[in-house]
Amino acid sequence: MNLSWQGHEVVTAPKSRVWAFINDPASIAQCVPDVVETNVLDDRHVEAVVKVGVGPVRGNFKLKIELDPQPGGNRMNMKINGGGFGSVVDLTAGADVKADGDSSTSLDWSGSATMRGPIASIAGRVIDAQAQRVITETFANVRARCSSSSG
Repeated sequence: MNLSWQGHEVVTAPKSRVWAFINDPASIAQCVPDVVETNVLDDRHVEAVVKVGVGPVRGNFKLKIELDPQPGGNRMNMKINGGGFGSVVDLTAGADVKADGDSSTSLDWSGSATMRGPIASIAGRVIDAQAQRVITETFANVRARCSSSSG
């Protein structure tokens, strides 16, 4: 099963604050909804256990997250690999980071995922709806945390 998403987010914080925040694996991991546990491996890698519910099936996914900031401070790429329930997910995403004046930052983002295994076979469109919820909540958490951070 292949899925893809894209969007535009605005964070009420200077670009420098947003860039620093999205370069911190612990900060990013804590923005993902339903995180049970995180383990920061280094400044670019974090492992996370996330509680997942797809229909009546509930359990944990173990994920490996890799941040890949691009030179110039204008683009962040990310890879997420992992799985649970006998299923595997591979996700790649990227965001262009652009200052909108002194106090606001735009993130133009896109991502695509491939999912294999029983969950992909059974759940279909439920997975896409669940992923949209996770994306929306993650960006809401990034906005809230960056906006409330001290400069």
